[in-house]
Amino acid sequence: MNKQKVLEQCNAYTKNTLMETLNISYVDVGVDFLVAKMPVTPKVHQPDGVLHGGAMVALAESVGSAACYVFLDTQNYMIRGLEISANHVRSLSEGDVFATAKFIHKGRTTQVWDIKLTDSEGRLISAVKLTTIALPKAS
Repeated sequence: MNKQKVLEQCNAYTKNTLMETLNISYVDVGVDFLVAKMPVTPKVHQPDGVLHGGAMVALAESVGSAACYVFLDTQNYMIRGLEISANHVRSLSEGDVFATAKFIHKGRTTQVWDIKLTDSEGRLISAVKLTTIALPKAS
């Protein structure tokens, strides 16, 4: 795997999308994980000045979906999200939040992702589970 090429491709896909709006960027990839980063600014705060749970879920689903394109056959299949659940365990009001997606289950049809959101010190902010499905592309 050419790490730099994979990250460049993932970041190129964000143009004119929610990921660009939220300033999400893909910053690391390995044989079984993908990491994205989002700056925590007032743009992603809830009214009381902390990171909005919806922004965290958007980050998690973005990194999980991008990981599908890195680790699954997207030539022949389109990937769609089926379910996402998040447990927000710590608040954050500034800095960066990182999301790391790893497989729990890599089936031919369904996949289950473990996505941990952490702050710059590695403290858990949110634990997310994402389920995706691979559907055959129409020929």
